[in-house]
Amino acid sequence: MRNTLVVLGCLVIGATAGAFQFANAQMASDTVSVARYAPDGRLIRPDGWRTWIYVGTPLTPNELNNGKAAFPEFHSVYIEPRAYAIYKRTGTFPDGTMLIKELVSVGSKEAASGKGYFMGEFIGFEVAIKDSKRYPKAPGGWAYYSFGHHKPPYAKLAKAQKHEACSACHQANAAEDFVFTQYYPVLRAARPKK
Repeated sequence: MRNTLVVLGCLVIGATAGAFQFANAQMASDTVSVARYAPDGRLIRPDGWRTWIYVGTPLTPNELNNGKAAFPEFHSVYIEPRAYAIYKRTGTFPDGTMLIKELVSVGSKEAASGKGYFMGEFIGFEVAIKDSKRYPKAPGGWAYYSFGHHKPPYAKLAKAQKHEACSACHQANAAEDFVFTQYYPVLRAARPKK
């Protein structure tokens, strides 16, 4: 049975079997946090990320990188909906922003439409979280987690990567606030016009 509840004003909430999803969240403050942590500080793998806002899928294939691409798989990237709503309104990523990167192998290189690069299988799962309170020493307040570079099921818990492992590349090359928005047309289109 499906029920829908519409609240006029700043929130529209749809309820299906007791699960709530914020369709247009305008938060009282510009912080969000859906991250959950185990008692030892490891991040608990988020659920439902494929229902979040899809922002893009970069690909750097081996064939275009002398057979040695650093990241030769598709990177399907999603942002948590409430963080997206705040980014769309303010043009900044709030504390608590969570970006998911699910890695997908290059599958076939031919299809009915012609030659190209087509997605194969899921082969990894990574998370970036902006939280300046939890990660005060991390550049930009961003922490990076890997739940494995293998087929699902992915690990349920992950430790934060050393900042040097990811931050330097993000700091040097990301278009804004450690996020590669130059490769994510959905985020570029959402950014408020000045």
